[in-house]
Amino acid sequence: MSKKKVLFVCIENACRSQMAEGWAKFFGKDSIDVYSAGSKPALQVDPKAIEVMKEKGIDISLQSPKSFKDLPVKDFDYVITLGCKEICPFLPANEHIEWKIDDPKGKSIDFFRKVRDDIEERVEKLIKEIS
Repeated sequence: MSKKKVLFVCIENACRSQMAEGWAKFFGKDSIDVYSAGSKPALQVDPKAIEVMKEKGIDISLQSPKSFKDLPVKDFDYVITLGCKEICPFLPANEHIEWKIDDPKGKSIDFFRKVRDDIEERVEKLIKEIS
């Protein structure tokens, strides 16, 4: 059986979707293929996102923001938007899921931690459901 392909999407692909990608790689290990992208990619992953993920032992420092055209895959089993549904383009997928998660950009480190923990719970639950 082939691995499920999961795409996490937010506007800049700098905070939420990068954290989700990090968690999915951690929880999904070899059972899924994970990607993230944004409709208006930032130049780099937000340093606070890197910092709060590192606190949990997950290194996303080598990840980088990507646009949809940069993705090596075009069809996904799951596309999860993280609070950008009206801005993010429609991408082919067997299932679309919207997670309403506030953008931590420009907010405190504690806000980043809350977002990280929310994403961790959701990703862990998702991986259990689809694996």
